[in-house]
Amino acid sequence: MKDLRISSTRIKYVLPALAALAVLSALLSLCLGAAALPPGEVLAALLGRGGGTAAQIVLYARLPRTCGCLLAGAALAAAGTVIQGVLENPLAAPNVIGVNAGAGLCTAVCAALWPARAAAVPLAAFLGALGGVLLVLGIGYRTGASRMTLVLAGVAVSGMFGAGIDAVLSFFPDALNGYADFRVGGVANLSMSRVAPAFWVILPAFLLALSLAGEMDVLLLGDETARSLGLPARRLRLVLLALAAALAGAAVSFAGLLGFVGLIAPHMARRLAGEDSSARLLLTSALGGAALVTLCDILARTLFAPYELPVGVVLSLLGGPFFLWLLLRQRRGRRRKRA
Repeated sequence: MKDLRISSTRIKYVLPALAALAVLSALLSLCLGAAALPPGEVLAALLGRGGGTAAQIVLYARLPRTCGCLLAGAALAAAGTVIQGVLENPLAAPNVIGVNAGAGLCTAVCAALWPARAAAVPLAAFLGALGGVLLVLGIGYRTGASRMTLVLAGVAVSGMFGAGIDAVLSFFPDALNGYADFRVGGVANLSMSRVAPAFWVILPAFLLALSLAGEMDVLLLGDETARSLGLPARRLRLVLLALAAALAGAAVSFAGLLGFVGLIAPHMARRLAGEDSSARLLLTSALGGAALVTLCDILARTLFAPYELPVGVVLSLLGGPFFLWLLLRQRRGRRRKRA
């Protein structure tokens, strides 16, 4: 991947600015919707001083939805950063290489067979996400592990897992309520009881990935360099991919198959903060992903009010052209090398 060197002065302001953007987007998410609420009423409801309809809207509709947006965006963005770094492939992302689809399949199976065990859904999603990324990685290694091979293998595996989800729902049509939203990704009708189990998977997985940022920096120098420094490169790659699967799988368990967050946010983070520090890149990407999903959800709710779109539709409209632009840029880069 291209080495982006950013001035230290600019880097100093990136994280505070993105944190402020995430907080502002969360505040807007709590205030805006079919019924706009003033910030004073929102704050009173959050502090337990409000009452009536406004407090009910904030606490039971908008607060879980906003928390879900922030959590899913941060988790998917961090997962995409780890996957792109480990695979050294800027086109890799949870939705591109089958991670999201694998998590979705296991989520559907868990919801169909054990509907009363909601706490087990994040674990099932993690296992599906890990299975998806390992399957694509294995196919890539067997066929040469080129960047395009991984993308094509991911598309094929995602298609198979998607067919599996459809098959499960053919036998258990009530397994996933709001299945259309789940397929494209949506955070409508969330409750804190659905978000909380995923939070306790995402938080430790993100902290572990952050603690391994130094090892990721060494890994990016190449396997030979890593081994010469005593770093078990292959084992470390598997651990990092498992953490990425936990992050993406937990997000899918409550937000559905949100696409392109793990592709857009890491690339934007590299433009803003460079890529010489994996720790800074992870933090920047997570904050950017949280703000991105929240702002897209605000657009999905307000553009056609009182009707609303699933947030995954807005993300796909942004992410599809972005992915095509990356493909074209990769192709131009290969042509320049041949010339």
